Amino acid sequence: MSKVIDKLAWVLIQDGKFLVVRSQGKALFYLPGGKREAGESDIEALTREIKEELSVDLIPNSIKYMETFTAQADGKAEGISVKLTCYFADYSGVLIPASEIEEQRFIDSDDESLCSTAALAVLKWLEEKSLIGGKLA
Repeated sequence: MSKVIDKLAWVLIQDGKFLVVRSQGKALFYLPGGKREAGESDIEALTREIKEELSVDLIPNSIKYMETFTAQADGKAEGISVKLTCYFADYSGVLIPASEIEEQRFIDSDDESLCSTAALAVLKWLEEKSLIGGKLA
């Protein structure tokens, strides 16, 4: 039986690198974001999750759909995948890890080993589109 964890993710690119976060007690980095609550739109859920995790406000009219990725969910049984619906967005405020987030980091393709499977899929896509730097740049 396959199960899909449906999540929203924020893709922030600065200086040819993109933002990833790591939860307390976890080794791998993933994209900031999370799950919708009942009745929330993607935009509402993403805005709430980013505020909780990184203390910044996404600018609603800057939020643009990027791509959807599906990958094996890290730390879960085989056959459990995560579906990441990714959005670009500008933000206001200062990025400060909060809630369960222990660390934030901007990475490029040289940092592949730090990424969860889903974050790696996003990383490769950004690299193919020449939106981030690293080995192939």
